[in-house]
Amino acid sequence: MPNLHLTKVAFGCRGVEALAARVAARATDGELRVATRMRPRRADDLIGGSLYWIIKHRIVGGNEILRIEDRADGRIDIVCSAAFTAVTPAHHRAHQGWRYLEQKDAPAEGDDGSGITGLPPKLYGRLAAMALV
Repeated sequence: MPNLHLTKVAFGCRGVEALAARVAARATDGELRVATRMRPRRADDLIGGSLYWIIKHRIVGGNEILRIEDRADGRIDIVCSAAFTAVTPAHHRAHQGWRYLEQKDAPAEGDDGSGITGLPPKLYGRLAAMALV
């Protein structure tokens, strides 16, 4: 079991459906490549983990990290599976670039039946600010 994941803001996505469509559109040969300037120092620990996407201060889903590759232009590709997996939304502040996420802090996969997945982002944000979700 992986012990390390990444989080990244899905800039410009308004919802999970838009993110899933973006992932599907950018995927080639069953892989999604996410370019970055810096190689993660803990790259070996990330293989088998997930790249979790943040939309409006919620982790909403992720893609499994398959490998880290160097590009000819000096950048780095985080190569992920094209299969997008929705998770039970978890509050997470926005940030630039990517950040590590330990296994103990990773969200549960799928819908937990609580109804949180269906909450509008603005309402979810207010409830999270009051520590109710």
